[in-house]
Amino acid sequence: MKIRTITAGFHLELPLDEERVRHIARFANSAKKELEQNGHVVQTVRMATQPWEEYYTSKAQIVSLVQSLEAYAATYAIDYYNVGPTKNPGLIPLVYDLISNTSRLFCTVPIADKRRTDYEAARQTAALIKGLSTISPDGFSNLRFAGLFNSGPGGAFFPAAYHQGPDSFAIGTENSDLVFKAFSHARDIEMAGRILKEILMEEFTRIEEIAIQISEKQGMHYEGIDVSIAPSVNPDESVAFAFEQLGLGRFGDAGTLAIAKIITDTIRDLEVRKCGYCGLMLPVLEDYGLAMRNIDGTFNLTDLLLYSSVCGTGLDTIPLPGDVSEEKLYALLLDIASLSNKLDKPLSARLMPVPHKKVWEMTDYKFEYFANTKIMDV
Repeated sequence: MKIRTITAGFHLELPLDEERVRHIARFANSAKKELEQNGHVVQTVRMATQPWEEYYTSKAQIVSLVQSLEAYAATYAIDYYNVGPTKNPGLIPLVYDLISNTSRLFCTVPIADKRRTDYEAARQTAALIKGLSTISPDGFSNLRFAGLFNSGPGGAFFPAAYHQGPDSFAIGTENSDLVFKAFSHARDIEMAGRILKEILMEEFTRIEEIAIQISEKQGMHYEGIDVSIAPSVNPDESVAFAFEQLGLGRFGDAGTLAIAKIITDTIRDLEVRKCGYCGLMLPVLEDYGLAMRNIDGTFNLTDLLLYSSVCGTGLDTIPLPGDVSEEKLYALLLDIASLSNKLDKPLSARLMPVPHKKVWEMTDYKFEYFANTKIMDV
């Protein structure tokens, strides 16, 4: 298991104070150093602010501000930063300007909140996804944007994470290798949950002990660990291939839903301080096995939504045809909102139309955390 992110959250005030950003960055990097000294691999350090509309005054001002944050992030060794969501549909088109003028920034739009769907936000988000897909030839900019559904602050994982309250930090891990290990040992669905809990508790307890020490020593509030099962592009660590160790067939076959529920029930029963989604993530482009089973055609978007009913984060890193219409995207967002509202659970949508690509053609990303796969049909 690796630590994918240490995410430090803070309240941004105007005028932007470089020293304030430096302080947050210094904390995040010192936390990284301490965890590494205790034998953990830390992939990224990140920072998150409260929703950007709270410090927005004009288009020119907000673009200039995020560019300053971009420069500070580079200077002070912050890999990515998140300026959170905007609930104002009139500001949603500005997300294009924020992302197109930066390379480290993430942000979001809430489409469902308190179990109610904002239809105008869904329409604007569909248009935004189409616009973002044109910034680069591979549509990669949509990696840094997501629609949110009944999702709150304080998590660790991007794009969803944003901040509220006092300065704090949260931890997110890349841990599908532990699921693979547990299920390879169990070989049976009846034993899978118990063995998985034992293995996860051992690892998360070690991390939490260090996190609490960091919190006490540096006076930074510890939000907890997002114990979500996050995948890997390493074939031997694939969450999809982990499912297949239990003898119920390939990922996407009958039994997939049952395994997904066991994983989610297990991680939500872990006795550590939890934050964020705490669910099973099934991002198609970020897991080698998911990418391969998508090529095989063992699952589709409807299947992923079905699995989201008992587990994870909705539809994440989904490669779509470049000519997908705004109407189709809007309809897909409404389906996710309906599921989230009905079940009263946080979900997200990170949809990635790829210019000039058609259904069943292969993606050709060069990103080290992506496994190329076929374009999915809507």
